[in-house]
Amino acid sequence: MAKQLTALDDLAALDANLFGKDFLLTWDKSAAELQAVLAAAETLRELYRQNISLRCFESGLAISNFRDQSTRTRFSFASASNLLGLAVQDLDEAKSQIAHGETVRETANMISFLTEVIGIRDDMYLGAGHTYMLEVAEALDDGFKNGVLPQRPAIVNLQCDVDHPTQSMADLMWLKEYFGGLDQLRGKKIAMTWAYSPSYGKPLSVPQGIIGLMTRFGMDVHLAHPERYDLIPDVIDVATANAKDSGGSFTHTNSMDEAFADADIVYPKSWAPYHVMGQRTELLRAKDQAGLKELEKACLAENAQFKDWTCTEEKMKRTKDGKALYMHCLPADITDVSCEEGEVDASVFERYRLDTYKEAGAKPFIIAAMILTSRAKDPVQLLKQMAERGTPRKLD
Repeated sequence: MAKQLTALDDLAALDANLFGKDFLLTWDKSAAELQAVLAAAETLRELYRQNISLRCFESGLAISNFRDQSTRTRFSFASASNLLGLAVQDLDEAKSQIAHGETVRETANMISFLTEVIGIRDDMYLGAGHTYMLEVAEALDDGFKNGVLPQRPAIVNLQCDVDHPTQSMADLMWLKEYFGGLDQLRGKKIAMTWAYSPSYGKPLSVPQGIIGLMTRFGMDVHLAHPERYDLIPDVIDVATANAKDSGGSFTHTNSMDEAFADADIVYPKSWAPYHVMGQRTELLRAKDQAGLKELEKACLAENAQFKDWTCTEEKMKRTKDGKALYMHCLPADITDVSCEEGEVDASVFERYRLDTYKEAGAKPFIIAAMILTSRAKDPVQLLKQMAERGTPRKLD
């Protein structure tokens, strides 16, 4: 029998129903639905810590479709699926009939006969990743409606060109834990800033995910980047509207120092400018290797003009009491460690290294919560049954 589960009580009190729904963008979810995922994740983590098995599937597949490289999210998805009792199967498009022209509609149905969830990462092409997920979703709807599929698998966005919901939700879970509750985040200043990197082409979805989610909870969100390093305009509009609705604020500036001033949280992270990602997408689709090399050369030269956009000890002194929480989705470009000059000074990163690992450690439980709440008609009752059953996860 599990010990008291406060988060489960919180979940029961929420007016949220995620059954049968995909998790693609945080701003498509209600505040209650977001809080339900948090509460389910916290309950799963507490049961795990109490050595209680969380297997709620006796069989079934979790399809892992990564169209870009990944470490944390790939293993978080596998861990989350395994935690719930699902077997993970990677969809390697190079080894599938996709290489021979199989359509998205056909592939989506063929991989889904006994599948409970499909996790998709598709962040390489601006204007394509989120669209691809919607196409898969439409194909699954069609297959289920017409009796091809015995159940309609849920889709979890493991990062697209627009949002990275498993990352931002894990970040929110970590902030809730660090500051002692969602109510404690109201009025807290978080600086989501661009930072120098000796590489180019990093997706926009992390900063977009942060400004799109943290503005939902009354935070004082500051987005900072050099001129021309813009995000997708529609997401800026989302953050602006969210801040107005939540009673928080959203400030857009071209000064890293201004964003760091009196900040409670800093999130310095490199990304490629919106217009560059558009050019890169066209060149990738055209398989124009010479054009890609020229674009990379030009972008690296432009990046080099902003080497002072890095998280240094001096900049950290500008934050609230000089002790702002440093966050990063990882891997960070660490000066004199992973690169000659990068996003963050080695001394700053080392001071917060364990915190960033704890931040990342929330992701498997967030993903597990997204899966469970989408597949269980009554997640509260299911979690209670797990707790009451008390089956040991491992033998001591």
